Amino acid sequence: MAALDLPTAVPATSGVPDTRMTGPMRLVLAVLLLAQFMLAVDFSILNVALPAIGQGLGFTLGGLQWIATAFALAAAGFTLLFGRVADLVGRRRVFLGGMALLGISSLAGGLATGPGLLMAARVAQGLATAAVTPAALSLLTSSFPEGPLRARALGLNGALMSAGFTTGAILGGVLTDLLSWRWAFLVNVPVALAVLLVAPVVLKESRPAVRPRLDVPGAITVTGGLLALVHGLTTEPWALLVGAALLIAFPFVERRAASPLVPVRILTRRTVVWGNLAGLVAFVTETSLVFLLTLYLQDVLGFSPLAAGLSFGVLGAGTVLGGVGAARFIARFGARTALVAGGLLQAAATLALYGLGDDRGSLWLLLAATFAGGVGNMLAIVGFMVTATSGIPDHEQGTATGLATMTQQIGITMGTPIMSAVVVTAPVLLDGIGLAVLVNAAIVLAGALASAVFLRRA
Repeated sequence: MAALDLPTAVPATSGVPDTRMTGPMRLVLAVLLLAQFMLAVDFSILNVALPAIGQGLGFTLGGLQWIATAFALAAAGFTLLFGRVADLVGRRRVFLGGMALLGISSLAGGLATGPGLLMAARVAQGLATAAVTPAALSLLTSSFPEGPLRARALGLNGALMSAGFTTGAILGGVLTDLLSWRWAFLVNVPVALAVLLVAPVVLKESRPAVRPRLDVPGAITVTGGLLALVHGLTTEPWALLVGAALLIAFPFVERRAASPLVPVRILTRRTVVWGNLAGLVAFVTETSLVFLLTLYLQDVLGFSPLAAGLSFGVLGAGTVLGGVGAARFIARFGARTALVAGGLLQAAATLALYGLGDDRGSLWLLLAATFAGGVGNMLAIVGFMVTATSGIPDHEQGTATGLATMTQQIGITMGTPIMSAVVVTAPVLLDGIGLAVLVNAAIVLAGALASAVFLRRA
């Protein structure tokens, strides 16, 4: 099997460039990390606030799910398209435009007086996320040379994003309890404004000298396929068939395109294919595990939403530790080892949660296992990002990071419906949660073994 170009440790005597971050690099990293942290907070901040929003604006119980689904449809469906647009018209331009849209849509959501305006704001927030996330990632990967510096930057990015998911759950409860659900939207506005003021000074524009034409057939095929896939996972299962058909057709459409949305050579790279599959497993399992543990804490142990959110602070600490340490791990052992080791640690920690009981004496097990699982999950996520973007030229980093971001968004969207379907198969909630935990651990283990087999070196 041919050798893969994955980052590995290199002796100091080999003439590698200096691995210290310069002052301008730190400024770039700070701006991009703040934006990514804000997007991660925005994804989870409304979960706790949904009942209050329903009461305040008159949403039906069935309509509440569309507050999350509308965001997921836009964020996952348009990510790959915006990643390619960023390559064509400029990554900084798309990043700034997305941040402006996020600020405006958050203001609109916070001031909404009815379901219609709030839903429009959520769709706009999803589109803003689809624009900002791949643009920010491609700015990051093109600002840091491949190797230890890029791995360190991606590790910090992953740690801050995971911390953002946890912070969003906690912050949503605090703002809703102490102020109003409207602040779950309005908190984004000053952050977006600060990024828009600083980013034009710090970030350099990045785009190819010659702009190829946008691949319209490819854009329609992949965007339609992703929208149908997410719609099928969240509401109408029949849409899964439409989504699958369009996504299967996508590579064939790209082969005939003069300027393909995703060049076929990228789609055939083993690091891209298996790296993204490993990332899909990481996001499907950890985000859905948070859903399972939320059910356990609130419906089995009787925790309040705020107390349940605070309990995930330990998970956040684990992900931050995993993200910070991932760069050193990858520099010493390689990205493939990070994917395998992180997956095995996450699988073992998830399996341990099968021992949770119906009393609060099991809380110590939950906290210890989620901390260890957070470390493993973040190690796998950084390994996925490094693997999926390695060896890709700078002018195609927007496409590569767009694929990685699409994987992330689909994984986040897929996990909860899958685990919900498993939970309801058991007549007792705790039994259903236990079964779903076993399924979750099995998926993680399968992903780790697949990485070990298909990303092995010659």
